[in-house]
Amino acid sequence: MDDAYRAALDRFEEDLRARRLSPHTVRGYVADLVDLFAFAERAGVGRPTEIGLDVARSWLAETAQSGAARATLARRTAAARAWGREASLPGLVRLVTPKPRSPLPTVLSQRQMSDALATAADDAATHPTEPLALRDVAILEFLYATAARVSEVCALNVDDVDFARRTARLSGKGGRDRTVPFGVPAERALRAWLADSARGSVLAAARASGAKRAAAGAAAAGWVGGGGGNQKTVKDPATEAVFLGARGSRIDPAVVRRLVHARLRATPNTPDTGPHGFRHTAATHLIEGGADLRDVQELLGHATLATTQIYTHVTAERIKARYAQSHPRA
Repeated sequence: MDDAYRAALDRFEEDLRARRLSPHTVRGYVADLVDLFAFAERAGVGRPTEIGLDVARSWLAETAQSGAARATLARRTAAARAWGREASLPGLVRLVTPKPRSPLPTVLSQRQMSDALATAADDAATHPTEPLALRDVAILEFLYATAARVSEVCALNVDDVDFARRTARLSGKGGRDRTVPFGVPAERALRAWLADSARGSVLAAARASGAKRAAAGAAAAGWVGGGGGNQKTVKDPATEAVFLGARGSRIDPAVVRRLVHARLRATPNTPDTGPHGFRHTAATHLIEGGADLRDVQELLGHATLATTQIYTHVTAERIKARYAQSHPRA
C-alpha cells in the first residue's frame, strides 16, 4: 500500500478509536477501508483524498457481484461514509448502500404447467363424487389463466365472473379493481365447479350441518321451535364466494397455498412453488408468447411498468439457459 494510503488508514483508525467505537466495529471499518484503498489504487487513484463517489460506487458494485451479504454491503457503505467525513469528502458522505438484485421468481415451463393441470384434472376424474377435487382444478386453472393473486382468487364472487365474455373482475391491491380474461380450459373448470352437483353440494352440506348445530344448541338451551321469538337464526355460509372451503365458507388463502404446493409436489420434474409462482409463470409465458409488456402490466394489476419488467429478465435468463444447453459453441 502507498505511504499516503497507509497514513490515511492510520489516521482513520485513530479517529475511530477516539470515538469509542467497539473494537469489533473498528476492525470491520479498517478492513473495509483497506479493501477500498486497494480498489482505488488498482483503479489508478493516486491519493486517498482523490477517491470520488464513482470509485466508491464501483467498489460496492464489485462487492455485491461477489455475492456479499446485505449486511456486508451496509457496513462497507458506513465505513466509506465515515472515511468521507474524516477526510472532508462530501461525495463519499452521500454514498448509499446499493440495493441487492431481486432474485428471479420461480417459473414453470409450459410443459410443467400443463402436466400439473393435467394431473389435477385426472385426479378429479377418478373421484367423481368428490366436489372439492373439481374446486381444486378450477382454482389451478384460474390462477394460471388470470395471473391473479391468491387474495384476489379467495375474494372472487360469483357475480364477478362473466362467462359470456370469459372475463372476471378482480379486487386488487389498494382497492384497484381490474377485469381480466380467461380461456376455455378455465371456463370449463369453473363451470364444472359452480354446478349444483359440486359447489352446490358443498353449500347444501354446510347448511345441513349448520342447521343441526343450531337445533342442538336450541335444545340444550331449552328453546322451543315453531315461531317463538327466541329462535336462533342459522347463519348462511358465504354463498357469494366462488371458491369455498370444505365447510362452505369462503376459502382461506392458506388452503389455496397448500393445494398448489401439494399439486406441484405430486407432478414429476416440476419445481415446488406457491400461488405466486403461478402468477409469475403466467406472466412469463405471456411475454414469451409475444404479449406487450403494457398489456401484461394491466393483467397483473401493477401500478408501474417497472414492476412488470422483471418478467423480461426472467425470459432473458430462460433464453440464456436454453442457449447454453443447446448451442454447440455456448
